[in-house]
Amino acid sequence: MADDKLVGIVLVSHSGPVAEAVVDLARGLAGGGVTAPVAAAGGTEDGGLGTSSDLIAAAAAEVDRGAGVAILTDLGSAVLTVKALIAEGDELPDGARLVDAPFVEGAVAAVVTASAGADIAAVEAAAAEAYSYRKV
Repeated sequence: MADDKLVGIVLVSHSGPVAEAVVDLARGLAGGGVTAPVAAAGGTEDGGLGTSSDLIAAAAAEVDRGAGVAILTDLGSAVLTVKALIAEGDELPDGARLVDAPFVEGAVAAVVTASAGADIAAVEAAAAEAYSYRKV
């Protein structure tokens, strides 16, 4: 399947390096073959800690292939920034949605599921299901 048919994933963290590392982890665990488009939107434009609506909007545009964009966030103000972008209605691609999921486990589940060609609802469900992952 070509990546132009896949759901895009945006990972929003307060830290640029954290967002990039989780992108690398999710891509690596998605296995060989075609991987869904995934982009990091971490930190501020000047490399500091925080969130940037401009970086989030640019990452969403980068991964948008018309099948929807799933946006996962790390902490509170990242959630608020994405909610504000969605409310504005013109900054994010049509079909972009904030996904309520744990950041790392949800990101891996979202990228693996999207890479298999699933639709946005299935990607969101797989990421949200990561809340139930038990470690002990």
